[in-house]
Amino acid sequence: MRMALTLAAQGQGYVEPNPMVGCVLVKKDRVVSTGWHRKFGSDHAEIDALREAGADARGATMYVTLEPCCHHGKTPPCSDAVIAAGVHRVVVADCDPFSLVDGRGIKQLKEAGIEVVVGILQNEAAQLNAPYHMLVTGKRPWVIAKWAMTLDGKIATRTLNSQWVSSTASRRLVHQLRGRVDAILIGRATAVVDDPQLTARPAGPRQAIRIIADSLAGLPLQSQLVQSAREVPVLVFTGPKASVDNCRQLTVAGCEVFGVDADNPKDRLNQILEELGRRQITNLLVEGGGEILGSLFDRNWIDEAHVFIAPKLVGGADAITPISGNGLDSMQIAQQLQEVVVQNLDGDIYVSGRLRRLQ
Repeated sequence: MRMALTLAAQGQGYVEPNPMVGCVLVKKDRVVSTGWHRKFGSDHAEIDALREAGADARGATMYVTLEPCCHHGKTPPCSDAVIAAGVHRVVVADCDPFSLVDGRGIKQLKEAGIEVVVGILQNEAAQLNAPYHMLVTGKRPWVIAKWAMTLDGKIATRTLNSQWVSSTASRRLVHQLRGRVDAILIGRATAVVDDPQLTARPAGPRQAIRIIADSLAGLPLQSQLVQSAREVPVLVFTGPKASVDNCRQLTVAGCEVFGVDADNPKDRLNQILEELGRRQITNLLVEGGGEILGSLFDRNWIDEAHVFIAPKLVGGADAITPISGNGLDSMQIAQQLQEVVVQNLDGDIYVSGRLRRLQ
């Protein structure tokens, strides 16, 4: 099963909004084939492994990281193929929460006389596909917060200068993050001050939609985002007071403009996440600014954090910090990262991990 999980992880950035799945077929204590879901719309892991195994699949044990599907989607049901191949036993790490599966695949295999074991390395499998689980059950994207800051916790000076806080090595890793997510979100202030491209350079397996939370539709037409909107999608979320003329100009320039009607900025952010969930956005990278990250933090909507800490000091009470909002009242309830990874990137300290869910 560990081998299957390693195989599954190779699909990251290629298979979303599908889950990452790996599969290993074993017969007489020998691995006869392996497979994984390689790309959205292509064969699932079970089919990939069964094809390689051929006749050796009959009587074999299948180790698969997620319950085999039992419905017609982009591809036919995997459960039918497993039964037809004569697999003797299926070991499943985690059940699929998708409503058209959700235990039905396992039930079909059992009814066909196949022995099924469920729960082997279930936690590891669930962690691997946590973004998929969030999309299916939470109806919103998995939110990945990213920021670079100085040793004294500033993401920009008091004059809003931020280029560059982090090292070249850190920025290279950020481009890798951008290349595997579905969308990247920033606020209008960040778009105006930094004038970013928000593209992965070099390109990764995915081309992220660039999203701007811009309540008044004031994104400058001369910005790099707008100027490149016909090459790389730009989605501008506006509020109820947005200028109709500004919206029209952004649309003419190639941006998609989507209005949300909530008056409160935090409620608008909720509507943004709901809409992205409807669009099957699985992984959302949020690159700032502090108001957006603060609103997400206050609502307990940050799932994962990637922080680059540069050995620099800028000082200043008015210098910008990464997370605004209300914050927490007590250090005793500070959100704790889990699965923490710490690396040295050309002098920067890179810390990543997932946030524990507050009850």
